[in-house]
Amino acid sequence: MRKLSIFIATSLDGYIAKPNDDLSFLKLVEKEGEDYGYAEFMANIDTIILGRKTFDYVVREIGSSHYDNGQRDVYVITKTERPRMGRTTFYTGKLTELVQRLKSGSGKNIYCDGGAEIINELLQHDMVDEFTISIIPVLVGNGTRLFKDNRPEQHLEFVSAISFEAGLTQLHYRRIG
Repeated sequence: MRKLSIFIATSLDGYIAKPNDDLSFLKLVEKEGEDYGYAEFMANIDTIILGRKTFDYVVREIGSSHYDNGQRDVYVITKTERPRMGRTTFYTGKLTELVQRLKSGSGKNIYCDGGAEIINELLQHDMVDEFTISIIPVLVGNGTRLFKDNRPEQHLEFVSAISFEAGLTQLHYRRIG
């Protein structure tokens, strides 16, 4: 069965964005030639799930080819129907049904690139299999929390911890059971 993984960065105090979806704190650890394992992680992914706000931000800042490079299926979770673009599907159905269908299919693993609402809905239904969380050495104080309150307790198995020269620490956990 395919696994669903999260590969995300957060501030030390648990925020994935500052107010107004400000991601500028991520620049604190940008280093020429260092991708913190992202390319290696993506080599095992052929499907990406993400929310519309995250999709719009990345398309605006980086370009649509960041997700849809012809090698992966992309599902943008949205309330507004839009026509398919290349391998990008704008999905308006139930997230849990999509994930169950994708996990039971064949292929490489599935990557959820956020945002917080999508991640937390997946956590509510115990659908995340692996977590790679990069801790940025900053306390931002306010913004969008990675983990919301009122979700079921989930036990994880430690896989690894890596520290990098820029101060970023990357934690890798796997769901037990």
